[in-house]
Amino acid sequence: MDLLDGRLKFRHLTLITAIAEHGGVSRAAEALHLTQPAATRTLRELETMVGVPLFERGPHGMSATLYGTALVAHARAILAEVRRAGDHLASLREGQTGTVTVGTLLAGTSVLLPRAVSALKRERPGITVIVREATHDVLHPQLLAGEIDVVVGRLGPAADAGRVRRTALYREPIRLVVRRGHPLLDSARELADTIAHPWILPLEQTALRSELAQLFLRNGLALPADRVECTSILTVRALLLGTDMIAALPELVVIGDDRLAVLPVPLESVRRTVGTTLLADRPPTPAVGAFLACIGEEATALRAALGEQAALDPD
Repeated sequence: MDLLDGRLKFRHLTLITAIAEHGGVSRAAEALHLTQPAATRTLRELETMVGVPLFERGPHGMSATLYGTALVAHARAILAEVRRAGDHLASLREGQTGTVTVGTLLAGTSVLLPRAVSALKRERPGITVIVREATHDVLHPQLLAGEIDVVVGRLGPAADAGRVRRTALYREPIRLVVRRGHPLLDSARELADTIAHPWILPLEQTALRSELAQLFLRNGLALPADRVECTSILTVRALLLGTDMIAALPELVVIGDDRLAVLPVPLESVRRTVGTTLLADRPPTPAVGAFLACIGEEATALRAALGEQAALDPD
């Protein structure tokens, strides 16, 4: 089928993405400030154009068919690129404006990202920064779809290596963190000493959780049965301060926090490389380029603060 014959309009693309998001024509029409008959007519036009059903009704609303799922994914990417084009033109015209949408993982949230955003806003206060915190399995598809500009955080296995460009910034050790005055600070020397206390573990979808599971296995231990699973820094810190829980956290989370302490239990095998991930075939807008420059400068300062342990392996 030829979708470049002039019949396909942006209103078709915005409607199907809204239906997929809201689960029905009426809610999509409301979100787009359309009447329901107009939205229904637009959907019928598009289904007639492509010759296949895009949505089907169910007990809980409308869901995309196989064809609808495929077309919605393309529509989202197209609309994201058009929004980026508008941002690009605006930033070129005005010099100091635009939007940067950043996806962030645990390793990038606590220190690196806030410093980089602060530096960017000092230099270019007209740039809007949108931060979305999630796990890699959520952020990676959003990056590929063009919904976010850059992911800041731990660099995991190189999935879709040909489609993304990854830049390593520094290596950061993982430490076992507790509150000041924790009873294990004077007694714990190995992992087995911690097993009787409650733990805060990362979610199963994270690389850190997998590495911790392997670490426990190598030490002949099962994962703690008394545990909370969480990647929210604010929640983790509150739990640490209010209980005798233990958490494995990036070292920069602890530096400068006089209410937290590091257990003297070595975790040499658990270390993360922090960096940025962008789409390889999408040139950054001036606003994104300015943000990346700030990220690089702040990462250089953090490498100095962490010392030799933060050095990257030579290529």
